[in-house]
Amino acid sequence: MALHPRVTTSPAGTPTNISQGSKTRGGIGESTLRPDGTLKVTGEFAYSSDMWHEDMLWGHTLRSTVAHAEIRSIDITEAVAMPGVHAVLTYDDLPTEVKNYGLEIQDTPVLAHGKVRHHGEPVALVAADHPETARRAAAKIRIDYAELPVITDEASATASDAILVHEGRDDHHVGHVPHPNILHRQPIIRGDADAAARRADVIVKGEYTFGMQDQAFLGPESGLAVPSEDGGVELYVATQWLHSDLRQIAPVLGLPEEKVRMTLSGVGGAFGGREDLSMQIHACLLALRTGKPVKIVYNRFESFFGHVHRHPAKLSYEHGATKDGKLTHMKCRIVLDGGAYASASPAVVGNASSLAVGPYVVDDVEIEAIALYTNNPPCGAMRGFGAVQACFAYEAQMDKLAAKLGMDPVEFRQLNAMEQGTIMPTGQPVDSPAPVAELLRRVKARPLPPERQWEVADGDADVRELPGGLSNTTHGEGVVRGVGYAVGIKNVGFSEGFDDYSTARVRMEVVGGEPVATVHTAMAEVGQGGVTVHAQIARTELGVNQVTIHPADTQVGSAGSTSASRQTYVTGGAVKNSCEAVREKVLEIGRAKFGSYHPAWATAELLLEGGKVVTDGGEVLADLVDVLEGEAVDVELEWRHRPTEAFDLRTGQGNGHVQYSFAAHRAVVEVDTELGLVKVVELACAQDVGKALNPLSVVGQIQGGTTQGLGVAVMEEIIVDPKTAKVRNPSFTDYLIPTILDTPTIPVDVLELADEHAPYGLRGIGEAPTLSSTPAVLAAIRNATGLELNRTPVRPEHLTGT
Repeated sequence: MALHPRVTTSPAGTPTNISQGSKTRGGIGESTLRPDGTLKVTGEFAYSSDMWHEDMLWGHTLRSTVAHAEIRSIDITEAVAMPGVHAVLTYDDLPTEVKNYGLEIQDTPVLAHGKVRHHGEPVALVAADHPETARRAAAKIRIDYAELPVITDEASATASDAILVHEGRDDHHVGHVPHPNILHRQPIIRGDADAAARRADVIVKGEYTFGMQDQAFLGPESGLAVPSEDGGVELYVATQWLHSDLRQIAPVLGLPEEKVRMTLSGVGGAFGGREDLSMQIHACLLALRTGKPVKIVYNRFESFFGHVHRHPAKLSYEHGATKDGKLTHMKCRIVLDGGAYASASPAVVGNASSLAVGPYVVDDVEIEAIALYTNNPPCGAMRGFGAVQACFAYEAQMDKLAAKLGMDPVEFRQLNAMEQGTIMPTGQPVDSPAPVAELLRRVKARPLPPERQWEVADGDADVRELPGGLSNTTHGEGVVRGVGYAVGIKNVGFSEGFDDYSTARVRMEVVGGEPVATVHTAMAEVGQGGVTVHAQIARTELGVNQVTIHPADTQVGSAGSTSASRQTYVTGGAVKNSCEAVREKVLEIGRAKFGSYHPAWATAELLLEGGKVVTDGGEVLADLVDVLEGEAVDVELEWRHRPTEAFDLRTGQGNGHVQYSFAAHRAVVEVDTELGLVKVVELACAQDVGKALNPLSVVGQIQGGTTQGLGVAVMEEIIVDPKTAKVRNPSFTDYLIPTILDTPTIPVDVLELADEHAPYGLRGIGEAPTLSSTPAVLAAIRNATGLELNRTPVRPEHLTGT
């Protein structure tokens, strides 16, 4: 590439002053636009389902039609004989002795062998020259099942004669659980809850049920596997964690990791549902068997079976308080249904137990959380990760206590709110700002939306503003307003001693006559805006306007998962760290070249700003083009946050978390008490984000998380038949998610109280709003109706009693 001549009026290295217009634009703290934003809203963005190879085949997965059964036989004769079919694979065709995979426990079969353990489990694979041919061939595979009794709840899982979902368990949790159908158990004991209960003036108890929620990402699971000349495979896939996928895929294929080359393709949402494998191994197996590229794209029905969901839960809580409103103790038991395979259930148990008390000061606690193995659909990671279910229950308890004491529900929460320095039930001190009381104050102080907004000038009603909307079910008769509050606490990053790190490669060079930085990480951009923030960090640290984000792949070190609200903290921290190292190398080059021009090269604090080397007083020492000339500076480094430790398996004590985040909501609802219809009018949020690296994206994340919490409050639930363990509603026709008509105004109040332990003082933000929005909506509905409402989602029959 030819370099353009640069006009200069002073010799290189001669000091001048940097002008305001020369400063770097688009750094941290600015609402820079997303590089993928325009392409996505215009429909031009290439998602993984859009990938194409001219000679590719189409893969399809045959799934079990029953939830628990022995496989007597599989007959693939008719499928193999179909014209256009290139391969049909079953368990017997797997190439190595490694037949299972899993995030922590490798208990999930690549293809079922001997038994299926849940409805929709993969049994066989087909590759054909047309997707419809592949589906029809799969339909010709004959499987003889001998159905077995299903395990669907705690009672059936732990009965003395219960069938074991997994016989012969040898994982590291099995020695610490009372029954083999209990996957993991985590108690947390602090103080003496029984003694504290005797000091309580009031005690409230509650039994709560949280439904199974789907991540409901719009882009289905999809990917393209291309066999390589060296016997390896290239996989282009929508995922949340490239290197975790790689670690699980390579052993099944019998290949070294360097021969499985993975590249992130366009991801249409994730929310935890892409942390586990779906079609990755299947596409690779078919590609290696046929010697041709193989594309797999799930339809919506398949997608409901192709990924894990949020754990449904049963939660039993007891709280006590003195007559002046101080909490005395808390006891709780949380039962999470992990379904047929482990996925992330052990970590979800850790979160649910350690955060079960909520953002409150309670010295005496007795907590137990367990995850079950059942024949229900597997459950794992979803936004909020165990803290969502707990928040729903403990916030209902706060309202019950406030009512029993005759106190304002917000003031009661503020009286018991944790703050910096509070000791968590795990014994871990909260060592960064915890503005729980202030968040509650802010949402309460916000003006309420006007009442009866459906009334128009001619006395008629604008039904769009009423429960039921355009179905025209009411003109305001029987409609009652309710207001509710909630606040939650969520951990940030991976916990319990996990080696949570990220890697960033940063390169700086002159291209086209100006300095350019290239940032290369394996971070999965799933819609959270990480690629935007990485460019902002590079501009801030390296003082360049031009930043290129290299496609994410496994040719660079791991960036960890895009989950746990961790990517801006951890991979952002890695990008910052590598940029700092690049900057120091650039300055070393500059000192060697121009150090004799000015003593500031040796004595001053030097920065890179506006494409120049400047002192902290703004004096320009050199242009980066002159410093670098034809030289490139390239650095790849790992970066880690503070270490954590595992929770004690008997007491739950331990510094298990990296950071905590907090959000509060106020919900305003209108309820048609005659028909049981609910319209959420407003869902205001206040959240501490530490430092808003991109304020516009921060608000978008908070509003998105709030909307997902709204969905599980009033409509979202995967319905599983308790008799057969079959999913009843695997479609967006029957599984409802909020549309733009269901989504209320979501005003957001952002606090920026820096965490000194985090890069730029930032705080992970993506999950906290999902916690408190759900109980706020439920509290508002209770306020409108006077009903107890101890389950979510709330349906019309729960409000009308029909």
